[in-house]
Amino acid sequence: MNQFTFESKQKTVLMAFMALGVVCLGLSWVFDDPAYHHARFWTNFLHNATFFTGIALMTLFFISASVTAWAGWYTVFKRVWESFTAFLVPGFVLMLVIIAGLWLGWHEIYHWADTEEVAKDRILSGKASFLNKNWYTFGTIIIMAIWILFARRIRQLSLEEEKSGGADYKFHHKTRVWAAAFLPIAGFSSAALIWQWIMSVDSHWYSTLYAWYSGASWFVAAMALTILLLIYLKSLGYFENVTAEHFHDLGKFLFAFSIFWTYLWFSQFMLIWYANNGEETIYFHQRMQDYPVLFYGNLVINFMLPFLILMRNDTKRKNGTMVLAAVLVFVGHWMDFFLMIKPGALITAQHAAHAAAEHGAEGHGEAAGHGAEHAAEMVEHASEFVAGFSIPGLLEIGVMLGFLALFLYVVLNNLTKAPLQPANDPYIDESLHHHVGYGGGPIHHHGHGAEAEHGH
Repeated sequence: MNQFTFESKQKTVLMAFMALGVVCLGLSWVFDDPAYHHARFWTNFLHNATFFTGIALMTLFFISASVTAWAGWYTVFKRVWESFTAFLVPGFVLMLVIIAGLWLGWHEIYHWADTEEVAKDRILSGKASFLNKNWYTFGTIIIMAIWILFARRIRQLSLEEEKSGGADYKFHHKTRVWAAAFLPIAGFSSAALIWQWIMSVDSHWYSTLYAWYSGASWFVAAMALTILLLIYLKSLGYFENVTAEHFHDLGKFLFAFSIFWTYLWFSQFMLIWYANNGEETIYFHQRMQDYPVLFYGNLVINFMLPFLILMRNDTKRKNGTMVLAAVLVFVGHWMDFFLMIKPGALITAQHAAHAAAEHGAEGHGEAAGHGAEHAAEMVEHASEFVAGFSIPGLLEIGVMLGFLALFLYVVLNNLTKAPLQPANDPYIDESLHHHVGYGGGPIHHHGHGAEAEHGH
């Protein structure tokens, strides 16, 4: 079957999970401590909005890199990745909600958003030219608009190629121009928004490896979700030309970039640990002391398990082991983003609650000069178990399932708008005859693939 049908049963299931996500998001508002300005609700929203938007961005980046590098192996299922990029539009809307909350004072996610605190804090004052509401707002709107423009243009050229074809491959050449232009734009702009959206939750802290680290986490999660969705769609009779050869390559990417992510994790940790600068070590010290299960589990789930499962060639060609590895990695990197966002946001929320209590005490004529006691109190509070922050709870899992359902709804709906197999892509024959050479089989180069493309 070359035309996907989004069945009503599938829509009903996904909408039910979206409803579950909305309910869990609402409950995280209701059951959170009001003194924390509903930080559990807002961090759940930010966590999932950035996670799934990043997956969409990484697939667009990978499509662009593949087109620029004359790659053809993925062509038979490229409609899936094109459909992933469609989530950039809902992602844009979700980030507008975060922006609205920032301007209207609905949340206390970012310490730098409090102008009174910035005025008293030398470090935040030094970062104020970048960490401010204006930059956050216009940076998000302008950069995400550019991403959406490139995603739509590359998708449009792909559909025009499908309709008209032609031996001159003019649409593919145009796609290459847009793809090559997007790569540096995506590299620099994604770093800027990663710093704004996620790293600035820990406002005093920074890492020059953070954008690489977060991007690698997004990419591995995107590969995992690709594997799971393709296996599901094949079970329904779609993508019959996606073979073990394609899954083998997807498994290699999952394996390789899990190692790359670990390399970045270790590099970031080792350099900060070795330098022993208090402003930097506090980030890891807090997570090691207060979140040990998540901190060490992060390495187990995102490195050790996929490394051991996918080390053998044959495990990359079996549905069972690929599903196991993909589920572990997807959940693991969702938890990785939980660990990036929640600890810093909790300290900011506790700081805001403490400041509000101090103002209240002053209003009743009580002494409010706690001085050094305040810092000690924040550390003590941060080490306490807080629902929805210390470890993902049922509400956090429910919110994630709701966002995942929204993501899949957008993807599956987009798949209905074009044939699943792009017949006029110049690399389709190469993809159909793709062979990784495992088991000594021949490596085919058929049809009007890379050779023909180089000839034009």
